Amino acid sequence: MAAPLTGQAGAVLRDLALRSARLRGSFPAVQLTPRRWLNLQEYQSKKIMADHGVTVQRFFVADSANDALEAAQRLKAKEIVLKAQILAGGRGKGIFNSGLKGGVHLTKDPKIVEQLAKQMIGYNLSTKQTPKDGVTVKKVMVAEALNISRETYFAILMDRACNGPVMVGSPQGGVDIEEVAVTSPELIFKEEIDIFEGIKDHQALQMAKNLGFKGPLQQQAADQIKKLYNLFLKIDATQVEVNPFGETPEGQVVCFDAKINFDDNAEFRQKEIFAMDDKSENEPIENEAAKYDLKYIGLDGNIACFVNGAGLAMATCDIISLNGGKPANFLDLGGGVKEAQVYQAFKLLTADPKVEAILVNIFGGIVNCAIIANGITKACRELELKVPLVVRLEGTNVHEAQRILKESGLPITSANDLEDAAKKAVASVAKK
Repeated sequence: MAAPLTGQAGAVLRDLALRSARLRGSFPAVQLTPRRWLNLQEYQSKKIMADHGVTVQRFFVADSANDALEAAQRLKAKEIVLKAQILAGGRGKGIFNSGLKGGVHLTKDPKIVEQLAKQMIGYNLSTKQTPKDGVTVKKVMVAEALNISRETYFAILMDRACNGPVMVGSPQGGVDIEEVAVTSPELIFKEEIDIFEGIKDHQALQMAKNLGFKGPLQQQAADQIKKLYNLFLKIDATQVEVNPFGETPEGQVVCFDAKINFDDNAEFRQKEIFAMDDKSENEPIENEAAKYDLKYIGLDGNIACFVNGAGLAMATCDIISLNGGKPANFLDLGGGVKEAQVYQAFKLLTADPKVEAILVNIFGGIVNCAIIANGITKACRELELKVPLVVRLEGTNVHEAQRILKESGLPITSANDLEDAAKKAVASVAKK
């Protein structure tokens, strides 16, 4: 039986809300842009869902104004919604450099769709989440507009504490679910699913009931929940989040908007999905980093962070901020690091004119610190490093790594721990 969200699943949402607040409030220098390593446009996610029997709005995709007109005519809908397809949020309040306001428009006239598409396709759309100059719109989604009489929230995610999938739902949808988890935790429900047995009919029905669906809509919602679970498993998702998961005045349960996260380790068997990855809106440096299996996120400071692991990257950014510095980025090496990757990482970091110091913070569990040290010394020599370099290494083969750095004769500042490394990196910038 589904129960109010408590324990691990509730902690996940509350922790996310607190972390977001901490990043936005306590350390304003750290401006992280939310992103998924696999970037799918809205129409791509909806097509995946529709292909698996999940109910979404009828839609077509167009890359020209004429195609948009034809799509609107083919829909034969009472009302049409035209959406610019970019990865950034806030499209509805965005502005095009064509002068058009808003990346989402409603109309009943297909000819208006054509006129709007002419002002969207090929023009840059600026929102709160895009770069200053905006992002070029190459496609638009022409969809059937449906009225929503009630909005709920539904998600399926992999929960490590439960060793498997967990359904999370709330009758309060269409809003920031993390905020609901903090202010009204009694309105959030969870249901663990045995991954070997799969979702049971009674589990889906109970979740539909908890979401507030009544009468025939309850069974319809339960059927959609089961289809979403089957989708979740089949595409190797780590999360499928539908917000809003709503009902229409005509008595239809529809997944109006969804976010899907995928397991990167399943790329070998999800080649069609990963081939959809849209890198066109990434910063060029992010795409360059990806060529060498490096994960890069640009920030607005002047101290580059070179780490292994996203958690360590967050901690490194935080401690730099706590010591009065500003992180310029974080660059994640990952686990299977090679010497050539270290060299390429330094090449990327030193190409950024904002970088005035580099902090290397490596915890060598599965990473050999000696490989890191050899890569660092090679990069320093060949790239003629001109900014201060602070290195903190810990873990596998660390003593050999320290010997390599010490005997290199290069101006590398070693640190005993993360606190010491952050202080030295901040101080090296302050001296300039």
